[in-house]
Amino acid sequence: MTDHTPEGVFVACDHSAKDRAFEWFERLGIEAWVTSNSCEHAGLRGYRFSLSAQAFAHWTPSYNTLMLSERLCSHFKRPASELIDQETLLAMLASPLCFAYPSLEEFESSARIRVNIAQAASKTFLSFDAYGAERPEEYWVYDEDRGFLIQPERSLIDALRLATQPGETGVVYSFSCYRATEYVVALGVAQEAMRVNPRLYRQLQAQAQRRAIRSREFHDVFMKEYGSRERPLPESYYVPGDRVWFKNPDPASAEALGFEGSWLFYMGAGVFSDFWKRNKTFTLDLKCLEIYHWRHSAYQDSEGVWRMDELRVQEHMRKTEADPIEHQRILDAMRKIQDGPGIYADGGIVDATREYTRWVRPESCDIDLRDAQDIT
Repeated sequence: MTDHTPEGVFVACDHSAKDRAFEWFERLGIEAWVTSNSCEHAGLRGYRFSLSAQAFAHWTPSYNTLMLSERLCSHFKRPASELIDQETLLAMLASPLCFAYPSLEEFESSARIRVNIAQAASKTFLSFDAYGAERPEEYWVYDEDRGFLIQPERSLIDALRLATQPGETGVVYSFSCYRATEYVVALGVAQEAMRVNPRLYRQLQAQAQRRAIRSREFHDVFMKEYGSRERPLPESYYVPGDRVWFKNPDPASAEALGFEGSWLFYMGAGVFSDFWKRNKTFTLDLKCLEIYHWRHSAYQDSEGVWRMDELRVQEHMRKTEADPIEHQRILDAMRKIQDGPGIYADGGIVDATREYTRWVRPESCDIDLRDAQDIT
């Protein structure tokens, strides 16, 4: 990877679709920064869209997208919340690894789902509980074998919102961090499916009434992964809507259930989701400090179970922020690619990969809901 060769986005499309893509970019005011060229990818002919070398150097130098929103706000004289579409597209067009789509429509849906997820994550507020879970009883019922299921005749979108977005006065429900990300992803996908693929939405609804898709199965059914240990993504490269895993590189404190690491979303504007504090977010640096100080705040209870003193974590973070030399030392150690699974050596918290959602358009949908195949 070099600083001037983003791979961007490949779309299997003809010249007329390429023109429609530029109409889309023009509506968002970014068309002057985008280049395209006819090419072949995985045996398909189409067009590759990416930032020009000059635009890349200005907006996302060295693949750093964490400052992109701030620069867009200065350029457009508008708040970050109004520029999430521009930020998402520009970050995708700056990608060091190619995003590939079978149609322009699928590219558009992928970008829109990312925005849906980022916006839903910004409204999500939950109570962390690695051992238990709760849901709104008027919309959900729990089955020992099948998990939490949607009640008959209830809207999937409404059920997901009620479980995760309490607003300022609503009930706050208990989740683990991984399960919370599943609900936010499911909401983002369901919103776009309702708009462009009603059959998929009906299948999502039926699946949620029959059996919950969870954990590794959720990843396999709904998510794609980009980056690898052989070609890791740059530590400052994120696209709004990315699902991200930050690893706890300390083996002792990683024994505390729920503190093996942190699943969260990049929401754009340089911040990541914090589901456990109302209207709060993390910068990458703050997340580095928090995870670093887990090692100083974990303890074993009277039964020998590892626990975390989160007030002590906050105390350590405040002390570190007041010490510029120690602060920088920790950031240098933590803002590195993490070690592989089960390895605790010199790695930091940053994953080599990120996750985004599968395709949803009727002609190319690759979300396989096996318990809802009978739904038409």
